[in-house]
Amino acid sequence: MPGGCSGKKRIASPRQKRLPDALSEDQVRQLLGGIRNPVHKTCLAVMYACGLRISEATTLEISAIDRANQVLRIIGKGNKERLAPLPQPVLDELGRLWRTHRNPRWLFPNRRGDAPINKRVLSDTFAAAVTAAGIQRGVTPHCLRHSYATRLIENGIDIRIVQILLGHASITSTAIYTHLTTPTRVSLHSLLDRLMTGL
Repeated sequence: MPGGCSGKKRIASPRQKRLPDALSEDQVRQLLGGIRNPVHKTCLAVMYACGLRISEATTLEISAIDRANQVLRIIGKGNKERLAPLPQPVLDELGRLWRTHRNPRWLFPNRRGDAPINKRVLSDTFAAAVTAAGIQRGVTPHCLRHSYATRLIENGIDIRIVQILLGHASITSTAIYTHLTTPTRVSLHSLLDRLMTGL
């Protein structure tokens, strides 16, 4: 056949793209509502509110918060920086939490205050909360990141924007502002503020 094609067509079956397991809004509220340790609870709430990996959330520094623009500066995989809208209820909660520990560097310090909270400790708290909430399947803290992405997509946020917010795209922090336009940021803040109120 012209073009070097054989007579037999080989069609690669497309890989099924499915969203990873995500918790419902009610499940997230129930789960976080059962956590008593304020550092653990707020750290997990930030993971959900901003779509963070556990390694990104636990090592957040005070300087990561840009109050004026209501965004969180995250250093992700490969030392890439990205910005995530920070919902007002979470920003308020972070302020309250900081006033209880006043750590000069870490948003979520360990008990001694000399290092960030340990990922294993936070994972154990999450696992206990999952059990207490009666959520059957084996969910991990990473589920909060999937849940964040799912909520945004369910609410009509463009998949490209979600990709940027999760840090999956190889782009510079300047390009984030190109895509995350002011109207988009306003609608994202409105959606996230609603999701995070009363957690």
